[in-house]
Amino acid sequence: MTQNQDKAVQLAERILQYSRNELLVALRFMDMALCKLEYQAGVTDFIASDGKRLYFQPQYVFQLYQAGSTELNHAYLHTLLHCIFYHPFVSREINPLLWDLACDIAVEGILAELNMKQLGSMQTLPRVKELLELKNEYGRLTAERLYKAFERDGFYEDEYLRLHKLFLVDDHTIWYQENPQAAIVQMGNGQTEQLNGVYTDWQAISERVLVDLQTASQEWGDRSASLLQNVAEVNRETYDYSDFLRKFAVLDEEMQVNNDEFDYVFYTYGLQLYKNMPLIEPLEYKEVKKVRDFVVAIDTSGSVQGELVQKFVNKTYNILTQQNSFFSKINVHIIQCDAEIQEDYKITSQAEFEEYLQKMELHGFGGTDFRPLFAYVDELIRQGAFSNLKGLIYFTDGYGTFPERKPNYETAFVFVDEMENDFELEPPPLPVWAIKLVLRPDEI
Repeated sequence: MTQNQDKAVQLAERILQYSRNELLVALRFMDMALCKLEYQAGVTDFIASDGKRLYFQPQYVFQLYQAGSTELNHAYLHTLLHCIFYHPFVSREINPLLWDLACDIAVEGILAELNMKQLGSMQTLPRVKELLELKNEYGRLTAERLYKAFERDGFYEDEYLRLHKLFLVDDHTIWYQENPQAAIVQMGNGQTEQLNGVYTDWQAISERVLVDLQTASQEWGDRSASLLQNVAEVNRETYDYSDFLRKFAVLDEEMQVNNDEFDYVFYTYGLQLYKNMPLIEPLEYKEVKKVRDFVVAIDTSGSVQGELVQKFVNKTYNILTQQNSFFSKINVHIIQCDAEIQEDYKITSQAEFEEYLQKMELHGFGGTDFRPLFAYVDELIRQGAFSNLKGLIYFTDGYGTFPERKPNYETAFVFVDEMENDFELEPPPLPVWAIKLVLRPDEI
């Protein structure tokens, strides 16, 4: 590097520091994020970040600064928000073109809502107009939801190029390179191929931003709903449906050899003393926790998708059978209900469950009212249909009327959070006694 180049890099770094400080004054809740990135010249012709460093081309920094410090502030915060929302930490199987566009639109939607004098941009008005149209078409502008919508709907090349040019601010190429600093995170299901310090650091920063937006810096969350939505979505708690089902198991005895309570001392002593006669043998029964009495309620109102319902029932069955969670004799009722009971299918064995899956049909498609289901189950209990009903899982994707009193069994409502739902930010008004589980379609 020549002396002139070295001076250019130093000057560009000073300008970036000035931009960072200006943003710090305005956005105190982002202090950890703004102080996280190290500066490094090169790698890109614009600015870019892999979560560890902010890469920059000095001439590009000068160009933005000459156009006005707000242009550089805009680009700086745009790149930083990518890190807060984990955008650089992507799966290699992802479509880079669609992911880049989805991330840029999500971030620019937030910057437009913030409407700060420190973030002015020559592109603001055209972007705002386009953002309004995109929001009307797709709803919440978060990267994951936009990406899934783009995958589903497809793009004409001219339309993609137009949107890409309009929302282009920084370089994302480094996201897809072999990069030991980056974690590889699978889309949607929360699993990771590789997890390291950089990704974990940004998790802590992102969670801190979320807490600040919900407490001390709540005015910024009110000012930009998209900012709060994006941070809440990437920090959404993931659920293990298998563990969730175990809560509904009951302790009972089952005929099987219980090696845990087998006393080898008396056994071997008997063999030594009598050659072929042990003094004690293992118990032929064992206390185990499995599912015996259970209710799976399915909301078959008009808004429920049949394919999702079938996947949910299949997943429930697969979990129970793979983990050997059924007693040999079971009493499972699969009840379809909208505003009234549509079908009650009783299952007493694994074979009957498999038969039901093959011929399952949905009935109803009316309104949603949860009360008839609970009244019906209470009546079954009074009639002696259950010996020890441990719990009920109600699979639904909407809102309904709840019973006033808590039932005598554990009750969980499983909600499907799809593109148009906001269950994480605006959960359904569940009664205090109900257990809530929010799953995405890909988790089912």
